[in-house]
Amino acid sequence: MSTNSRGYEAVIGIEVHVQLKTQSKIFCSDSTHFDAGDNENTSPVSVGMPGTLPVLNQKVIDYAIKTGLALGCHIRQKSVFARKNYFYPDLPKGYQISQYDQPICENGQIEFFVGDTLKKVSITRAHMEEDAGKSTHFGDYTLLNYNRAGVPLLEIVSGPDMRTPAEAAEYGRTIRQVVRYLDVCDGNLEEGSLRCDCNVSVRRVGKTELGTKVEIKNINSFRFVEKAIEYEIDRQIDEVEAGRSIIQETRLYDPDKNRTFSMRTKENAQDYRYFPDPDLLPVLVSQDQVDKIRQSLPELPSQRAHRFQNQLGLSKYDASHLTSEKEIADYFEQVGTQCGNYKMAANWIMTELIRELNLHHLPIHQSPVSSEQLAELIQLIDRGTVSGKMAKTVFLEMWKQKKGAEAIIADLGLVQVNDVGAIEAMIDEILNNHSAQVSEYRSGKTKLMGFFVGAAMKATKGQANPDIVNEILKKKLDQV
Repeated sequence: MSTNSRGYEAVIGIEVHVQLKTQSKIFCSDSTHFDAGDNENTSPVSVGMPGTLPVLNQKVIDYAIKTGLALGCHIRQKSVFARKNYFYPDLPKGYQISQYDQPICENGQIEFFVGDTLKKVSITRAHMEEDAGKSTHFGDYTLLNYNRAGVPLLEIVSGPDMRTPAEAAEYGRTIRQVVRYLDVCDGNLEEGSLRCDCNVSVRRVGKTELGTKVEIKNINSFRFVEKAIEYEIDRQIDEVEAGRSIIQETRLYDPDKNRTFSMRTKENAQDYRYFPDPDLLPVLVSQDQVDKIRQSLPELPSQRAHRFQNQLGLSKYDASHLTSEKEIADYFEQVGTQCGNYKMAANWIMTELIRELNLHHLPIHQSPVSSEQLAELIQLIDRGTVSGKMAKTVFLEMWKQKKGAEAIIADLGLVQVNDVGAIEAMIDEILNNHSAQVSEYRSGKTKLMGFFVGAAMKATKGQANPDIVNEILKKKLDQV
């Protein structure tokens, strides 16, 4: 979608709710394990029993600081928890403990590419808060599961800096990539570990005044982020063109119908009646604590992609894809270091390995072919022991049998023939047996080279070195 439609442009901001990867909840020791039975991970604190008191999980603070630093944010040395008051069945206390006017992280920025265009989006704030429970509606009744109530979240709020659905989706992917590299969130969209609220408004191209924004709540797929925003932009333009006002509201996206529908009128900050939580002291962070966490930051995906291009000679496309997941980037570096051929390592991982992983729905750490085994196969190709074509057969057998390359080659008898004299004698025989085709080639039908190569490879059961075959064939066929 272009940056404007029918003379309008969209203004988009996104709130990403990142579930922090702690073993226990933010204010009590209840487990955060996803697969627990309904209401199993609960206690008097997480279900809001009268007289209970919250105790802040230190790991949540560390993870918030770590994420804020990775996003270039200023870390407040004093931040405050507030009560956000609203009434909903899955919010047992009648309020959510969040942060309001004094969040722990502020004023950052993130960069990412949309196609070949570099996009910079500001991070207004990132604040700690607790999650609510989950309501599941069944016609006349609703079931409540409080396992999620009190699970720690970091809400990352962007500035209104995006203009297209594609930018919004790529922003979400980049945030997910960063928090996974930091190991503060597993980024599992299906389990709701990372959810997006999209704020969308439209205005005439050239205008600077912001339109009335509409929030699309709880989207857990970046493809749906893009489609929901596309629909909402068209819907708002239709409303404006029809002379109707845009209502500030919260809407939900239905992926089956590909439309948004109204959930509730959007509240303002005043409606939530924020005030500092009287049960929680301000969070005080020392500069030493910030510096220590800063030193522990890993190489971030954008930095790693840049290094892959500049130091390892990869293309921008290859570097971007290989750093999309930390585990893939780690595997690639292990293979490249062991075999010494980073470009070939990149090609094999991005084609053969990732194809098989996707086909078998496996993460890379469960790959039957280890980094050491793939490095061994690449070294055998470099030495001329097997051809690239033969290596593909070897790789598939390595995947099936979970054995090393040399063992598979020995089992299959797939040693490449590099004996120049033997290959030349075999080619002489082929040319003698196909004198008509030789004459046609020499008369200008050079596409027949493929015929001769095929005949040579067939005669050696695919084991002749193709470079030697091509070199000898060309030399002999070009002789008059």
